[in-house]
This record gives sequence, C-alpha cells and structure tokens, in this order.
Amino acid sequence: MNRQPGTLDGITVIDFTSMMAGPYATRILADCGARVIKVEAEAGDYMRYRSPIREGRSAYYGQMNSGKESIVLDLKNARGQAIARDLIRGADVVVENYRPGVMKSLGLAYEDLKDGSPRLVYCSISGFGQTGKRARDPAYAPIIHAASGYDMAHLVYNSHMERPQMTGIFNADAFAAVYAFGAIQSALFHRERFGIGQHIDVNLIDTMLNLLVYECQEAQFEVTQKRPLYQPLKASDGFVMVAPVNQKNFENLADAVGRAEWKTDARFCTNNAREHHWQELMDMLEEWTIQRTAQQCEDILMKAGVPSSRYATVAELFNDAEMQSRGSFTEISDHSGSYRIPVQPFRFSQAAVVSRPHVSDVGEDTDSILREKLDYSEADIEVARSSGALR
Repeated sequence: MNRQPGTLDGITVIDFTSMMAGPYATRILADCGARVIKVEAEAGDYMRYRSPIREGRSAYYGQMNSGKESIVLDLKNARGQAIARDLIRGADVVVENYRPGVMKSLGLAYEDLKDGSPRLVYCSISGFGQTGKRARDPAYAPIIHAASGYDMAHLVYNSHMERPQMTGIFNADAFAAVYAFGAIQSALFHRERFGIGQHIDVNLIDTMLNLLVYECQEAQFEVTQKRPLYQPLKASDGFVMVAPVNQKNFENLADAVGRAEWKTDARFCTNNAREHHWQELMDMLEEWTIQRTAQQCEDILMKAGVPSSRYATVAELFNDAEMQSRGSFTEISDHSGSYRIPVQPFRFSQAAVVSRPHVSDVGEDTDSILREKLDYSEADIEVARSSGALR
C-alpha cells in the first residue's frame, strides 16, 4: 500500500542551521515530507558532539536532524558560495540561524537571492531579531530565558527560592522552532495565493514573551487578586499534580478525598473564596495525597473527574504501554545503531507525518546531492573538491 503523501512533498529546503532552534524547525518540515538538505562546515553541526554519544555519533543531534541529507560546503570559499546559490535556486525554502549579518557577508542573504528566486521563502532565526542593538549578541536559550522575563516570572511563583531556577530544558529553542515551522507554512500558502516568496524573521525573545500571556498583562495593570498556583503535592512515593480548575472539579475533589464538608466551607465553596485560600486547600489536600502512592492518587482522582497526574519521568514514558500503543515514539538510526524519538504531536487525516529513519553523517550526501540537484559529473565534483569548496 502506498503511503499517504506529506503536506510538503515536493518542497525542497536548504538548511543552514545548527544547534537546536533551526534544526528542530527543519526536522518538522522533513517529517511533513519536505526534502531537507543540511549545509554544514567540515566539522559539522556542534550538536553532533553532544552527549549521549554512541560510537562517535550523538543521539541528541539525531533527534533534531533525522531525515535530512548532509552536504559539506566551505561557505568562505567563492566556489562553495556559488554551489550554495545553485542549490538555493532549485529550492523552495531556506532556513538559517547564523547571527544577523553572517549570511550577508557570504552573499547568501535574502536580499542577495530574491531577484533570482522571487518565489523563495527565506526564514532567519535569531535571538533578538535581525535589527536593533542586540541583534548580533550571542543568544542561546538560557540567555533568552533570562533576558525575556521568563526566569524571573518563575522566581516570583517560587518565592521560597533565592535565585532563578537553573536551565536545562531549552524552551526558547523548541518554541521558536515551532513558530518558524508555522511561519514557513503560512509563507508557502501566501506564495501559492500571490506568487511571491518573502523573508521571515523569527526571534527567540519574542517567542518567550508570547508564552508569558498573563505576565504581560500583569506588568501593565494592577492585579487585585493573584491567581492560584498549581503545585506538586507529596505522595508516599513521589509527587502528584491536582488541578481543580472549576467548581465541578472542586466538588468532585471534595467527594473523592472524603472531605464533602469543603463544599460548604466558606473558605473553599466558591471559586473566589478558593483563590483567597488556595494554599490552605492544597495543604489539606496534601494530607490525603501523602498517604497514598502517586499512581493511587491519580487513579482515584481521575476516576472522580478531577484533573490530576502523577509526576512521571521521560524514562518511564518510553516504557509506558499507553504511550507505545498511541504510537508516541518512532525508531531512527545512524551508523552507530538505532534509538527512539518522539513523533510530531500532530496528525493529519489525509496526509502523512513520518520521521524518516536515517541520520546522515556529516557530508554523507555531498556527492549524491551535487549529482542529482546540480547535474555534476564525477569530474565536476573532483574539481569542486580540489578548489576547497567541498570538504
């Protein structure tokens, strides 16, 4: 049986990205059917060397770059730049996440390409945008978390902490990748309607501000009543999250934990009252949760119609029967072996979203790309290689 087509079948993407935000965005494009050609320097994307490493190959890198082809070009070499321009001429999309100005110095900025490729969709991903005094500042996710107000918002919500929390999950990169993916889709749709491409500027700091919906309004207007903060409650073997967000949830909670009197308690009986006495409610609820395992708490409360969950680890999810039955993971492989990654969190009824299983070594596809895309002969490839354009 033939597979369903992807929504981006027939779309070619030239990928000048490294690290996380750009590669993750182009990985989503690849999963939707696009052909993604990743242009790398001889050393390859820095993430190729990040743990976990197996026989010299990074699974961390592979999760963000499966399904792409890799070509090595020296973009400081005039012949290498010319090859890059030739690849772009036959492409639909360019994605890059160099510091602003770098692609211009290489003759590969949108302004350099748009006249020859008027239908080109060109996406730039950066920390602080393409203009302004901070445009060229280094901007990895932890820097953006600090600069955007995100970390300080968390500190306000965790008043027991003396400093902002440590950063190990790079939200700015992951969310910017998703915004870039969506913006590229919109630009491709615009191109189909109006016949022209355009430049897209995606930046990480605005990405993080868009996550701070309540906080943006709180910064502008007086808040007369603080929101309840949802918190981990201790169980006998871990933690559980309980979120009675409406009146029905709360009444179900009171019945489930054997505290029906809460429903008439003046401190808790209305949403407004609970917001004023939220911590008291959580403290009393924890007296119930701590006597049970996290799984027991989840089972009892969810059966009663109370939104709740035990705190799970990623390792547990990889072995969870429900996650496996849902098809939440797929297997990919590089030349060091296979491993699992999460699938994309969306499905189409009439199109495939499939992670292509192969992770290319740096430059693995250089010759085949030149032969197929640019009609190079073996002699042409050798000439380009001897010129220093190829590595």
